[in-house]
Amino acid sequence: MPPDTWLNKINWSEDGLIPVIAQEADSGKILMFAWMNREALKLTVEKREAVYWSRSRKKLWHKGEESGHIQKIKDIYLDCDEDVLLLIVEQIGGIACHTGRHNCFFQKLEGNEWIVAAPVIKDPEEIYNK
Repeated sequence: MPPDTWLNKINWSEDGLIPVIAQEADSGKILMFAWMNREALKLTVEKREAVYWSRSRKKLWHKGEESGHIQKIKDIYLDCDEDVLLLIVEQIGGIACHTGRHNCFFQKLEGNEWIVAAPVIKDPEEIYNK
């Protein structure tokens, strides 16, 4: 296992996190936004599957651990300020959002209203209540 010195290049936030954008390799669509800590990023690199840090649950979260909708890592990029990560992923099952949609960015501002601009692919109750 190579040394973890590459992790030191990252400008981690005061709480030890970095924002992460997941982008679908084939379509180029932005699927979701999440956070990682050092351990999550190390595991992501080791597993070649996305592992995030859940701020609400205060624990590591292997994307798809319950739903089966894992994100296989194709590439990882660090931005110019070294404080944001971009994951290029293959989204297994075509669903990235816990609402059962393809991606998390499905609410579109039209005028002064938010409209739902993407359909539910699979009912979340079918996904999470197996």
